[in-house]
Amino acid sequence: MDASACRRWYEGDPILEAYHDHEWCRENHDDQFQFEMLCLEGASVGLSWKTIMHKREAYRAAFHGFDIEACTAMADEELEALMGNPDIIRNRSKVFSVRKNAQVVRAIQKEFGSFDAYLWSFTDGMQIDGHWETTAMMPTESDVSRAMSADLKRRGMAFVGPVITYSFLQAIGIVNDHLIDCPYR
Repeated sequence: MDASACRRWYEGDPILEAYHDHEWCRENHDDQFQFEMLCLEGASVGLSWKTIMHKREAYRAAFHGFDIEACTAMADEELEALMGNPDIIRNRSKVFSVRKNAQVVRAIQKEFGSFDAYLWSFTDGMQIDGHWETTAMMPTESDVSRAMSADLKRRGMAFVGPVITYSFLQAIGIVNDHLIDCPYR
């Protein structure tokens, strides 16, 4: 088995390499980081993750470092102005979804104490480790991602279908899909 198979998807890109090696599938319990990953995953709908990761710093600048309170308070005019920002994906629904999703996250924080507590409640605080031998074995969605997606949509979030939600679960480490031979497991 090729020991680099887990890392093959980034094709030598230093930004994606750093993401794979230091963030992807690593348990994270920080609400702001989780919100950032939720927003970036939503922005990636219909696009490549590479495109989004190369725009990550521009997204951070545009959305106040993904500070949840600041995103909740973004005015229509501020969001509208972002439609002229060539450094982010200028899709109106995606841009405006950041504020709406921040508002939902804020409500979740009030209900559960933190966004983290809510997210990890779907797995009783346990990481799901696929122990995959090949990338072909890796799913694109799961029972957990379908349940979380349905609940997030019920709460009013956008761009949280079960496939995007599965990628989000990988991004924040609730799911560990590093291959069993990956040195970054």
